[in-house]
Amino acid sequence: AGAFALMAPALRLQAWVIPVLGLLLVASILGATQDIGTDGVYVTTLDSKDQAFFTGIQSASWNIGYLLVGGPMVLLVGILAGERLGTPSPQAYAHAWSIIIAVLAVIVGGMALWHRLVLPDGTKATDAPKSFGHAMATFWDAFVTFFKKKDIWMMLAFAFCFRAGYGMLDKIGPLFLLDPRSSGGLGLNNTMVGILTGIVALSAFILGSVLGGLFVARRGLKRSLLILALAMNVPNVTFLYLGMAQPTQIWLIGGVFFIEKLCWGFGAVGLMIYMMQQMAPGPYRTAHYAFSTGLGLNLCMVATGSLSGYLQTKVGYTTYFMLALLVAIPSILFTVLAPFHNATSDKPEDAV
Repeated sequence: AGAFALMAPALRLQAWVIPVLGLLLVASILGATQDIGTDGVYVTTLDSKDQAFFTGIQSASWNIGYLLVGGPMVLLVGILAGERLGTPSPQAYAHAWSIIIAVLAVIVGGMALWHRLVLPDGTKATDAPKSFGHAMATFWDAFVTFFKKKDIWMMLAFAFCFRAGYGMLDKIGPLFLLDPRSSGGLGLNNTMVGILTGIVALSAFILGSVLGGLFVARRGLKRSLLILALAMNVPNVTFLYLGMAQPTQIWLIGGVFFIEKLCWGFGAVGLMIYMMQQMAPGPYRTAHYAFSTGLGLNLCMVATGSLSGYLQTKVGYTTYFMLALLVAIPSILFTVLAPFHNATSDKPEDAV
């Protein structure tokens, strides 16, 4: 909240780039640390059934921010800058973004206060470091013991591949919606993309995440994982259809978009619950969950995101979506082979 509060006036400076990038760097580091903290509450407070259910809520909540900032807030920037009256000046955009960032500072500050009041404390660490040297030794022990887990490389391969197909769509999907039909895109305007992202996608993803959490809570993770993996790859099929069919009816595009986000939300909870229940358990439960998300999920998104732009420009949208569908195949294979060594427990373990 403090970083955003400082960023709002910094955007109006003539030399704004370095201060804003610096504050974004600070916000990113703090955001990653806060993410580990909230994950720690889940893995050290909830039993396996509640983890499954509330992970769906957590997944929906995490992506609400992503979708709101990428949809409605961008629309608000355009409105505040005066896009309807013509092409705004850079100063108008700076003023508009400054207002939006200030609103974000208030929202994040409000959430911090709410979390302070209502979140459970989580399990206390039994061997919390008492000095910097002790902390470094503890970190090293957590790192080493993570890679000593049975079948950890197979688990990491599963975590990496589970979202690989969707990772190919993450950066390219929005561009495909906006690019003109002459370039293979759907040629939608910013307003329509904002509606699809902020209303259709948001509602579909929230519904899918909640349903996914309920599904795993009822059936158990092992019996659910293959179905979740198949659902996770439905978006590859929907984008391939849109790329090949090039529909013009907005209701049809919106319907396909709804199905895509619904299945994404439904399937995404599978990886999070797997990491909580199979990769994290042990004496460093929170730290090992953080390693799992960093080395599995986030590394996958960085790798696919780095490759996607170059590849799409070389082959075009339709061929690219075919390749994304092929990239998704290993996720099904590794889902079938995913190790299950930890029985689900109704009592969380003590953890750092």
